[in-house]
Amino acid sequence: MVDGVGVGYCKLAGQWHILGRTAGCLGSDFMAKKITYPKKIVEPVKKHLVEKLSDLEKKKKQVTANDPFTDQSRINDNAAVDADAAEQFGHMQASAIKKSLDRSIIQVRKALTRIKIGKYGLCERCGKFIDTDRLMIMPETTLCVECEKKRER
Repeated sequence: MVDGVGVGYCKLAGQWHILGRTAGCLGSDFMAKKITYPKKIVEPVKKHLVEKLSDLEKKKKQVTANDPFTDQSRINDNAAVDADAAEQFGHMQASAIKKSLDRSIIQVRKALTRIKIGKYGLCERCGKFIDTDRLMIMPETTLCVECEKKRER
């Protein structure tokens, strides 16, 4: 604690808080003051994430439309083995791309939800602030560098 200000974890609220001289956990006589990013900083990020989500969903529709297995004429077609192999390869490629796009869509939606509830920029595992350089590169991230390294192991 420096100059009467410190960081504390409130077990009742299940959150990290920046605590002032008169602030404490929600269970005590004083109310904890929660620090978040200012709205004027988060609004452009939100706009960018909404645009990114729209682009990802358009790409997913396009990949789904180009999947050879969605072509109804292939059911009645008795094509050669090499044509069937090309369809299999095209389907596997489309499936892999859709899976990657689905992961990205989920991450963007999670980030938008965290903006909505006022927890954007806080690691969802440890509760610490995510480095701003990391947020600039990957605005949809919800984990700090340390927690991401732990998750990848």
